[in-house]
Amino acid sequence: MTFWDHLEDLRKTLFRAAGALIAVTVVLFFFKDFLFGDVVLAPSHSDFFLYRLLGADFSLDLVNLEVAAQFMIHIKVTLICALVLTMPYIIYEFWRFVSPALYENERKAVSGAFTFASILFYVGVAVGYCVIFPLMLNFFVNYQVSADVPNTFSLTSYISLFTSTVLTFGLVFEFPTVISVFSALGLVTKELLKEYRRHAVCAVVILAALITPSGDPFSLMVVSIPLYMLYEFSILICRKGEPERIID
Repeated sequence: MTFWDHLEDLRKTLFRAAGALIAVTVVLFFFKDFLFGDVVLAPSHSDFFLYRLLGADFSLDLVNLEVAAQFMIHIKVTLICALVLTMPYIIYEFWRFVSPALYENERKAVSGAFTFASILFYVGVAVGYCVIFPLMLNFFVNYQVSADVPNTFSLTSYISLFTSTVLTFGLVFEFPTVISVFSALGLVTKELLKEYRRHAVCAVVILAALITPSGDPFSLMVVSIPLYMLYEFSILICRKGEPERIID
C-alpha cells in the first residue's frame, strides 16, 4: 500500500470508531435519569454500597452554580460513558488498522493483548468508580479546616472529580497490557522489572500526584497503592530470561 492508501485506511478506521461513539452517545443521551440517578450520582448518596460496607458517615448535597452547567454536564458525561462502552470496538478498529503491518509472531503477541486491554480497561473503570472515587469523595466531604466553614460542593466540581478519577484509572490499568506485549516481543523481562522496582515506586507516586486533582496525602496514598499493584501484576505476567529481540 502507498502512503495515501494508508491514510485512506486510517480515515475509514477513525470514521467507524467515531460513528460508533456518536451513535452510543445519542442513545445514552435519552437515558438521563438512569445515567445520572443510578450511575454517575450514585456515589454521592449515603446508601452507596461502599459507604454501607465501611459504615462511613456520609452526607452530600450538590448545587448548581452556572446557568448552562447542567446541560453541558449532561453532554459531557454522556460522551464519556459512551467512550467507556465503545472502547472495545475502538480498540478492535485500531487492531484492524495496525495488524497488516505486523509480522506473524508480532501479530500473535499483540492480538491477545488487545483483548487483555479491554478487560483491564473495565477493571480500572470499576476500581475507580467503586473504590477510589467514593473514598476520595468521602474524605473531601468530611474534611474541614474549621467547623465554621461548611462544605458546599458544586455539580461541576463533582463531575470533574468523577470523570478524571474513573476514566484515568481505566487508562492506567492498561499498563500491564503494554508490558505483556513488550514481554512477548522479547523487549522486557521479569528480571528487568524487578531491578527497577525502586524507580517504579517513585514513578507511581509522581503519576498519582498528577492524577489526584487536590494533591492531598490521603488521595495520593489511595491512588498510589493500586498503581503499584499494577506494576507487581506486570512482573507476574512478564516472562523470565534475557530480552531476545524478535523484530527484524
